[in-house]
This record gives sequence, C-alpha cells and structure tokens, in this order.
Amino acid sequence: MGALGMVTRSLTRHYSKKTSGPFKLHHQYQSWRTLILEPLSSESVQVRRLSDADSGIVEVNLHRPETKNAIGNEMLRGLRHTFETLEMDDDANVVMISSSVPKAFCAGADLKERKEMTASEVQFFVNSLRSTFALLEALRVPTIAVIEGAALGGGLEMALSCDLRICGENAVLGLPETGLAIIPGAGGTQRLPRLVGKAVAKELIFTGRRIEAKEAMSIGLANYTVPAGEARPKALEIAREINSKARKICQGPIAIRMAKKAINDGIEVDLQAALDLEEECYEQLLNTNDRLEGLAAFAEKRKPMYRGE
Repeated sequence: MGALGMVTRSLTRHYSKKTSGPFKLHHQYQSWRTLILEPLSSESVQVRRLSDADSGIVEVNLHRPETKNAIGNEMLRGLRHTFETLEMDDDANVVMISSSVPKAFCAGADLKERKEMTASEVQFFVNSLRSTFALLEALRVPTIAVIEGAALGGGLEMALSCDLRICGENAVLGLPETGLAIIPGAGGTQRLPRLVGKAVAKELIFTGRRIEAKEAMSIGLANYTVPAGEARPKALEIAREINSKARKICQGPIAIRMAKKAINDGIEVDLQAALDLEEECYEQLLNTNDRLEGLAAFAEKRKPMYRGE
C-alpha cells in the first residue's frame, strides 16, 4: 500500500473513533480532506515510510542543500503539515528526523529570508516555529533526531523537541542566538535546561558556544555518539527495537504511548503530582488485552502479538 493509502486508512480509523455530531464530523472531514489532498512530502521535507519488517518506521528527511537545511517559510510549512499528519497516522510507531545534506542536520532559521521580514513577520514566524516544534514534541510515538554535522539555533531546537538524539562524531551543536542580539525563541531556553540542567544551559546560551558530539553526550544532550556517517544506522537500530515492541494491527502502541506521556507530562510538575500521573497512566494499561498478552507470551516463552487494545 502506498503512503497516501496508508494515511487514508489511518485517518479513516482516527475520525471514525472520534467524531460526534454533524458539525464536528463536517469540521474533521474538512481537516481530513485537506491532509489527504496535500502531499505529505514537500520539496524540502521528504517523508519516507519504511516497509516489510520495518513497516511502522517513518523517516522525515530534511532536504534544502543550498541553505544547509536552514528553515524558511516553505520548510516550516512542510514540517508543520508533516507533524500534523503523523499525529493522526495510526500506522506510525516511531519517527526518525534526518538530513540528506552532507555535514548539516539543520543550520537554524534562514537568516536571508529573515532579513527581508518586518518585525511582526519575524514574530509570526518564530511563534509558528515554536508551535511546530511543540507538535513534534507532542507526537504520541517516539521520535529520534539523527544528527550529522551542524545542528544550530532552530536546528538544535528541533532536535531538542525529539525524544532521542543520535550524533555522529562530526556533529556540532549550539544555540548562537545571543550573538545576533536575540534569544532562542523556539523552545531552546526551556528544553535545553530540562535536559542538561540550568547552569550548563545558561553557559551555552549566554556564550553561544558550539559543542561537539562527545561533549553533547557527556552533558546528557545526546543519547549516543557514533563515528561520523553512522548516526542513521544507530538510530535505525533503536527505531527497530522500538518498532518491534509496537507492532500492532489496529492502533498505536499503548504502553509506549503511556510511557511517553508519563515522562513528558510528569517532568513539568512536582514529584507527588508526577507519581499520581504515573499511577493514572499505569491504570489505563491494567485492563488492556495487550497487558494480558504480554504476560501470556512471557509465560509461554514466545513473542507477544500486541493489537493495541
């Protein structure tokens, strides 16, 4: 089945579960129709769905070589549309974000475009970028940033919005905005300290210092550092491991979804509230057929067959 057919099938299931009332049905049908008619890939944001044993793994590929994947208006629209579509795609189990441009993950915002913007246009662009990365962070499935080369400014902010970051040894990461008399405006001032701690984040943002992959790993910014050119194979290895636990027939992997919710939402509140959230997420799994299947498969020494129910 092609990508369009897969999205169509997933969106049909998505809306058949969630519609109620004629107005809501019409509104959601219009949104569905828009997503179906617009291509999932744009020129600068290309989406590839892996097949066969890797079915369920989706790769979002940044492709704007003339600017080292700097984010302009067209790429921003492509990213937003892609993340909105993937959120409603029940066939996606894990998403990898990578680059087809040598020595560049994403160089940040397109400053040539920005130079031509008015102050209000800049504000609108940055707000849109921030909300687009919030969509990425909120995706129900795990996301992996595959970083080879430069991940600077908005490029690093996009990687920070992913669940995992895999770096080649040639990766260079940084938030250089203060050198341009601005601050990171697409989540960098909030997501970086949550990963590496307040003091380290302040130093990196105040100075705009760029760091290499090994230091990124030592401070907790990267999950793995591998030889240059091997970030994608390592990311694919992890994606396959996640995908093997998330293969399903009708709906996304409940346990992985609940784990992501517990971690992402729990870190924003105090410990007791976070523990209550963990309890709530766990309780949602107690009466699922998947939980019983997992226990049965363990006892019978076989692989579980999860159905997302």
